[in-house]
Amino acid sequence: MRAEHVRRIIIVSAAPVGPVPVPGQPTPPRHDPGDGFFMRHLGVPFTRAMFGRHYADLAVTEQTLRDSGLQWTVSRPPKLTDKPVTGKYRTAWNRNIRGGFSVSRADVAHHMLAMVNQPDTIEQVVGIAN
Repeated sequence: MRAEHVRRIIIVSAAPVGPVPVPGQPTPPRHDPGDGFFMRHLGVPFTRAMFGRHYADLAVTEQTLRDSGLQWTVSRPPKLTDKPVTGKYRTAWNRNIRGGFSVSRADVAHHMLAMVNQPDTIEQVVGIAN
């Protein structure tokens, strides 16, 4: 990236990544502050049991990005759908969206493009959901 003079990068991760151990943060918080009762006690344990390896890889990816020296932003959507763009979605800095169970790929792309020129999103994890 540096060889090509890239300064800004926005990636898609996943809301269930939440707080997981990564290099530099071996003991993260127990729960994501945006997760409600259902997600904390049913949703997260289920997704970690089923897809834990994938979310661990995404957590390492996020940490690598944090350590890159780039102007980074992580977009963390929950379940992605194939619905059309609406431009109507909720966002939250550094936490998941309470009650946000899905969002369209088109809305995630819409939001990512909007963040390119928003300096307040640099070095932030942004939760997005409908």
